[in-house]
Amino acid sequence: MLSAFMMPPLSPPIRSQAVVYEAKKVRKVYHTGNLDLVALHGVDLSLHAGELVCLLGASGSGKSTLLNILGGLDLPTSGELIYKGWPLHGANDETLTMFRRNCVGFVFQFYNLIPSLTARENIALITNLAPNPMSPEEALEMVGLGARMDHFPSQLSGGEQQRVAIARAIAKRPEVLLCDEPTGALDVHTGITVLEAVERINRELGTLTVIITHNAVMSEMADRVLYLSDGKIVNEVHNEKRLPAAALKW
Repeated sequence: MLSAFMMPPLSPPIRSQAVVYEAKKVRKVYHTGNLDLVALHGVDLSLHAGELVCLLGASGSGKSTLLNILGGLDLPTSGELIYKGWPLHGANDETLTMFRRNCVGFVFQFYNLIPSLTARENIALITNLAPNPMSPEEALEMVGLGARMDHFPSQLSGGEQQRVAIARAIAKRPEVLLCDEPTGALDVHTGITVLEAVERINRELGTLTVIITHNAVMSEMADRVLYLSDGKIVNEVHNEKRLPAAALKW
């Protein structure tokens, strides 16, 4: 299985119906002393190439746990998780590392940039490891920061730092972009700018994009919205028309 993640991933067709992930009865239990905390209760879902999907729910609903499992940062306690025909639920550490490195880009609420490196250099750390990367300059142009690539994080606003983090995530040309509350630390105007960058990547690269959020307004920019509560998907909504990120109001 390891070899499946050693080659650069192919760019999927935009709005393709090809299944990227399929989860079947995924359950996650955390053991704390004598207590078992069930974070996911038998989740079933399919995610397709080119989609933009919002996982919406309150804190503690299981959103982050599900995202971590999709990204190979954690394994389900039981159930199956299939990525493009390959089972991830029983994968070893080496396989998961290769999967994360070549197939998935991560964007978190906090930017995790190295302060002593410029925006360009922060991205070069990733592109130097990837088999078929963009150049750092190309990635920064995609998020509208071509003129800021030689600035250090301390010289950038919060929104600009988050866009550098997005550029870093997509520079390796991943088939999947997983975003965990990407606007959570930002004001509304800056958050919209960040979402516009995510939207552009999804549209132009055809990257399956999953955003977890507690902000219901963001669901309007998605193809599909999955509502989580108490570790379960309790509702699914298909948007007939996606609202541009610039038109979101909250």
